[in-house]
Amino acid sequence: MTTENGTFTLKSNELGGQLTNRQYANGMGFNGENKSPQLYWENAPAATQSFAVTIYDLDAPTGSGFWHWVVFNIPSNIRELAAGAGDPGNHLLPEGAIQSNTDAGMPGYIGAAPNEGPAHRYLITVHALSKKLELDKNATPPYVGFNMHFVTLAKASLVVYGQKQ
Repeated sequence: MTTENGTFTLKSNELGGQLTNRQYANGMGFNGENKSPQLYWENAPAATQSFAVTIYDLDAPTGSGFWHWVVFNIPSNIRELAAGAGDPGNHLLPEGAIQSNTDAGMPGYIGAAPNEGPAHRYLITVHALSKKLELDKNATPPYVGFNMHFVTLAKASLVVYGQKQ
């Protein structure tokens, strides 16, 4: 979406087209660092009242993908999340931001653990919202997505790939 300031864009200083070892799981046959990536965004719509960030594996062998991270109610004055912000113990998210449950059944970032075969596509999206969501950390990713649908002003995404080596 193009705003009065330019195109709403999501970027990362540490991601190119591939996940790094930092974003992979530490377990399930992986020796990654299980850290959410550093992300920043530019040119959000002026009416933005909060942001949400999601990371979704489009190719997980579940029939419905896999939600690796869902964080919402990021204040509208925030434009960056530090690497590792997805670990609830790090306390790196801004006050008021809520990490809801992933498809692993717990809040916070869960690292990538793609199965053998072709690379998986990981869709990382920042959502500019017209209001804060009245949900808590127990909200499921689809329920968060349903609620975001009705208040999304704009979205910006990155697609990165990850593969079991």
